[in-house]
Amino acid sequence: MQDIINNLPKQAKDKHNENRKFFGKLKKKPPENLDYVMQELHEDEFEKTDCLTCANCCKTTGPLFTDKDIERISKYFKQKPQQFIKRYLRIDEDNDYVLQRVPCAFLGVDNYCSIYEVRPKACREFPHTDRKKFQQISNLTLKNVAICPAAFNIVEAMKKRIKN
Repeated sequence: MQDIINNLPKQAKDKHNENRKFFGKLKKKPPENLDYVMQELHEDEFEKTDCLTCANCCKTTGPLFTDKDIERISKYFKQKPQQFIKRYLRIDEDNDYVLQRVPCAFLGVDNYCSIYEVRPKACREFPHTDRKKFQQISNLTLKNVAICPAAFNIVEAMKKRIKN
């Protein structure tokens, strides 16, 4: 798995222009069944993919934390939201709460998340390949294929399946 993770940024870069063109066409004229296709491709890939062997998303990027996430996680830690924010979060250039640093403070050496039951919405939904109106998040997907081997595989399968 480490070889795949190490090669992923180069593979994603090599496919970037092709993917950008594909997503550009997809945005202009998405197939009627796109949400169903994406759900199927997502489920097929995650039947084969074990995130615990990778956890590259947790090691290299941080999620956005919504107010609801902060409330839920701080309650889990039995602390006030401001205490949680001060200890773990910062405000980024888009004025969003993000982790102070990566890898994620909640990621264990075994790739398990210590707050899995209450993890942020962005973590629960990553890599967002089964999201409705998938064509609207093409910029996010272009970034995620360089981080997540499953997202890379899903996009490759998608290009074969959807001829545009």
